[in-house]
Amino acid sequence: MSVLIQGSQLRDILFGRRVQKATGTLTAATVGLFTVSGGKVLLTSIIGEVTVTITVANAYKLQHNPTVGTVTDLVAATDIGTTDTPAGNLLGFTGVKADSIIHGPGSAPTLAKPIVLTAGSIEHVSAGTDGEITWVLTYVPLDDGASVVAA
Repeated sequence: MSVLIQGSQLRDILFGRRVQKATGTLTAATVGLFTVSGGKVLLTSIIGEVTVTITVANAYKLQHNPTVGTVTDLVAATDIGTTDTPAGNLLGFTGVKADSIIHGPGSAPTLAKPIVLTAGSIEHVSAGTDGEITWVLTYVPLDDGASVVAA
């Protein structure tokens, strides 16, 4: 029996294009993860995977820093390190700005409410100084020529 559609093609149909970015060792700083350019995009999912255990308190959040406009939180700052977040845990959120990051072993929510982003950057704001996260997002361009790339 032949396969008519591959898994990656199905993901593209359901969620859009995929982009990945590793944070490197977290530092107490604001760092660009992804760059949105060429117009508006619809963020359909964003999931982080802890690749090196986070052991220190870390009020962590993601925000959108548009080229024109005001910086906006994508998710409320959440302590992801006080009780240790081991490698392999997934991080996610619902798409509601006031919600916290939800993390756990083997599961995390994805966006229940996709988010429209304009040109600019998606940044992480970290207060901690250890651990690493790899973020994977999917998006659909809303304007011709719009895209997201790892920063």
